[in-house]
Amino acid sequence: MSAVMITRKVRKWEKLPGKNTFCCDGRVMMARQKGIFYLTLFLIIGTCSLFFVFECPYLAVHLSPAIPVFAVLLFLFVIAMLLRTSFSDPGVLPRALPEEANFIEMEIEAANGNVPSGQRPPPRIRNVQINNQIVKLKYCYTCKIFRPPRASHCSICDNCVDRFDHHCPWVGNCVGKRNYRYFYLFTLTLSLLTIYIFAFNIVHVVMRSVDHGFLNTLKETPGTVLEVLVCFFTLWSMVGLTGFHTYLISLNQTTNEDIKGSWSGKNRGQNPYSHKNIIKNCCEVLCGPTYPSVLDRRGLMQEDSPAAANSEGPCSFDNPVAQTTKTTAPLIPNEHTPDDVKPSIAAEKSSGPKDDQPPAAMLPPLASPETDAETSIAKNQ
Repeated sequence: MSAVMITRKVRKWEKLPGKNTFCCDGRVMMARQKGIFYLTLFLIIGTCSLFFVFECPYLAVHLSPAIPVFAVLLFLFVIAMLLRTSFSDPGVLPRALPEEANFIEMEIEAANGNVPSGQRPPPRIRNVQINNQIVKLKYCYTCKIFRPPRASHCSICDNCVDRFDHHCPWVGNCVGKRNYRYFYLFTLTLSLLTIYIFAFNIVHVVMRSVDHGFLNTLKETPGTVLEVLVCFFTLWSMVGLTGFHTYLISLNQTTNEDIKGSWSGKNRGQNPYSHKNIIKNCCEVLCGPTYPSVLDRRGLMQEDSPAAANSEGPCSFDNPVAQTTKTTAPLIPNEHTPDDVKPSIAAEKSSGPKDDQPPAAMLPPLASPETDAETSIAKNQ
């Protein structure tokens, strides 16, 4: 057995480090912990389905047919924003290659000099100036890079994310530079959808109770109680979350910066990313350009993988490599031997011994059975 290296082309997403999962040949990117995302999807689809089955037929006849139409459009927009937030790259930064990491290490050692033993080395930071204010760039020991401004390392996805806001388990992904606007639109439209369903549930119950009574209405539409409970508890959390992110957008600030207090306090500087104008901040976050992904997930790369090669027989590989084989003619010609090979065999037999073989006269004589018998008798005497 011998090891054979086979070079094959693979997609880059198959070799990306971190704790992400990919689907559809790298087009869909999510975190590994997706259980709560499926719960979010189930709650939204389940609650809206109950509303379409129990309330919409009655409201379309007695109030307006535009009520279910607007509910369907709002539902589709919520699902679209949720999937766009969950399935997209939030702004993951690629890790440094071994050569780049070694070069950065050499730069850091040259800048810090020789640190005496027993002393803690200085922190690995770099200072950059943004809008006349010094901002520190921290070194990531996992990704081996100096993180850009506003970037942070997510411990759940194990990646550095540009303009990192937070990791949201409800959408099953990080929220960063490339999907923050879709996350905000998801929370905003979900809040509107929750208020819409909750309000028309109350209207439906009141209108039916006038004709059939309150208890009979609950018996005829058993899903109404469940819808009201889900919407009631969802309403406060979604409206509060939407209001909090509206406040952050007006300041051009992230959740991570707000929790750490990066731009608040007496000894903190002013936010260098804010335009000091609510409209400009909202336009930059929600209406700014869409940034491309820097991962190139579906790009091709070459990978060398070892394969076991058996010398006694042919081997089968996933990617077969063309091999050149040399066939030799048999030493003794027979009826299956081609006619063009027989003359070469006869020439070999008539050419005599080769140079690397000794002549027959130099070989020792073979012993006969009689000689062996005489030798044994002499030894016995």
